[in-house]
Amino acid sequence: MTMDSHLAGGNRRTTAELVPQHFGWSVQQDVGLITLNRPERKNPLTFDSYAELRDLFRLLAYADDVRAVVVQGAGGNFCSGGDVHEIIGPLTQMGMPDLLAFTRMTGDLVKAMRACPQPILAAVDGVCAGAGAIVAMASDLRVGTARSKVAFLFTRVGLAGCDMGACAILPRIVGQGRASDLLFSGRSLPGEEALAWGFYNRLAEPDALLAAATDWARELASGPGFGHAMTKRMLHQEWSMGVDEAIESEAQAQAICMMTQDFRRAYEAFVAKRKPVFEGD
Repeated sequence: MTMDSHLAGGNRRTTAELVPQHFGWSVQQDVGLITLNRPERKNPLTFDSYAELRDLFRLLAYADDVRAVVVQGAGGNFCSGGDVHEIIGPLTQMGMPDLLAFTRMTGDLVKAMRACPQPILAAVDGVCAGAGAIVAMASDLRVGTARSKVAFLFTRVGLAGCDMGACAILPRIVGQGRASDLLFSGRSLPGEEALAWGFYNRLAEPDALLAAATDWARELASGPGFGHAMTKRMLHQEWSMGVDEAIESEAQAQAICMMTQDFRRAYEAFVAKRKPVFEGD
């Protein structure tokens, strides 16, 4: 079953049977796993993979079998960014309308990741550059390795560092000064430094990276799915709010969460002195 054929279903749908054409996808124990799988080229993105990733993250808003997502790369690297031959070369031959259509499409991938209700964890090893660094940045949580190298290398190819929301999102993760360093220089950020700066939440050994990210994703997936989705939405929306507006928005959001069955389940489990089993409703 292809992604396009599956879209014909109802409002709520399962995603385990999806077969993307440009990356790997599997679902186990409520965790969806995206694998960027062009290891011979360090997993670069193409026009098609950008668009298909965007479409998958949009679809996940309606998924009833995925409560957390892990993104990884195959072969010891995360993602080397846009494919030099399949993207960069053709871009040099395009006019402004087509160039703007492309940059808006790549930005739509980040928008889709931020709007996706499930927590997204990036498992980053090896090369994580350009658009690959953006995908890691746009994830909610990041587990890296000491040997990994994150590089927002847009200035290295004669472009600006302001790509796919980097100037808005990266300073909120690592701070304005550190983001300026990375976006002006395009230098590589080693794993230990990325952890110290707060870009990575955790480090793992390369051979334990996927397990570390997946275990964390399963832990999140076992939590209150509606509550996690609301947390993610408010973390995103409150960037542009004043404090008073944010407090009011959180009051409304929390009142909505108090109407969920998971809230009732948590209370009943507390009274019965047992661990709650959340179902996401």
